[in-house]
Amino acid sequence: MFKPVPTEAAASMPLWRRPTTLLFVMALTMPIAFNTWSALLNNFVIEAANFDGADIGLLHTVREIPGFLAIGVIAVILFVREQVLGLVSLMMLGVATAVTAWFPSLGGLLTITLLSSIGFHYYETVNQSLQLQWLPKTRAPQILGWLVAAGSAATLVVYSLIALLWEPLGLTYNIVFLLAGGTTTVLAIFCLLAYPQFDAPHPQTKRLILRRRYWLYYALQFMAGARRQIFVVFAGFMMVEKFGFAVHELTSLYLINLMINMIAAPLLGRAVARFGERQTLIFEYTGLALVFAAYGGLYWFSWGVVLAGVLYVVDHILFGLALALKTYFQKIADPSDIAPTAAVAFTINHIAAVVLPVTLGLLWVVSPAAVFALAACMALISLTLSLLIPRHPEPGNETIFVKWRSAAPAE
Repeated sequence: MFKPVPTEAAASMPLWRRPTTLLFVMALTMPIAFNTWSALLNNFVIEAANFDGADIGLLHTVREIPGFLAIGVIAVILFVREQVLGLVSLMMLGVATAVTAWFPSLGGLLTITLLSSIGFHYYETVNQSLQLQWLPKTRAPQILGWLVAAGSAATLVVYSLIALLWEPLGLTYNIVFLLAGGTTTVLAIFCLLAYPQFDAPHPQTKRLILRRRYWLYYALQFMAGARRQIFVVFAGFMMVEKFGFAVHELTSLYLINLMINMIAAPLLGRAVARFGERQTLIFEYTGLALVFAAYGGLYWFSWGVVLAGVLYVVDHILFGLALALKTYFQKIADPSDIAPTAAVAFTINHIAAVVLPVTLGLLWVVSPAAVFALAACMALISLTLSLLIPRHPEPGNETIFVKWRSAAPAE
């Protein structure tokens, strides 16, 4: 059971025990706990702990601290296999989610959120690394799209159950958190025991590395973390605070997102494979700039709730194109750099994430529209950076500047 198996040899194993299948099982497992927590959080903190914008900003700042410290994964994998670390982290996420409702205060929620966040961020760091190590470059965009769709399907089931059963069964936050967190924990234990330890084709460098040729990937990760925080922290909070969404109404909006993403995600993966990372990211960042500007318009021009819901759905779809950033790195990376760079990139992604939620939470109290205007500016910066990606990225051709420099002597 724990004897390492090369990923090439796994092709002769039953389909359900192969590395790709394990990735799909994990993709189904993580959202059960995490997205239940996300769906209930805004209502729970307002109803149980009387949060305002500053409190929710502080909570999300604390939640992002483990992401900033994801670089610690490099030290942990010196002693623990990535696959094992990922599944243990998934169990930690499940357990912490299960007991969330037991701590209905600012201090209690900050503590339990920190614990669940350690599980989530360490899992995500390792999961991204394993995806890029185990998936072939030629099929990675399509499979990543299907993995996103699988996660959406799991979340769809969770949201459907919440939306349909919350009022009829008189569900409580405690019951739902316990069921969701417990399910994730049990499935993570199953994955740990049922699957062999897979060895990727290329041994990973187990030390901190920062390579100059990855600078554009680092910059894009930094900006992605900054933009993502505004969506994760404030878009859902806006729907509750400004438009008064109840639990089942907000969850119904999430359901619409999920149903669209189940169809769209595989198509987005195919689009990345066909049009390339450059064109895909240009499209994503242009769309996000427009969406965030329109979010501001909800406050400046008092636009209605229907438009707010539409923008929320479009916003969510556009973020699905972020898989192009993964495949961009996969194409330019030394295969042995994937694990340490995944950890470094996760830390870079969370530099702004640690600072922005609490800072923008204070700005939110003064002007929510200003928060979204800042997000639109961030999307435009990302758009500018995406223009530097070459049409066919590969080692030695990481940015458009490489060809310009190589062409200079001939001129």
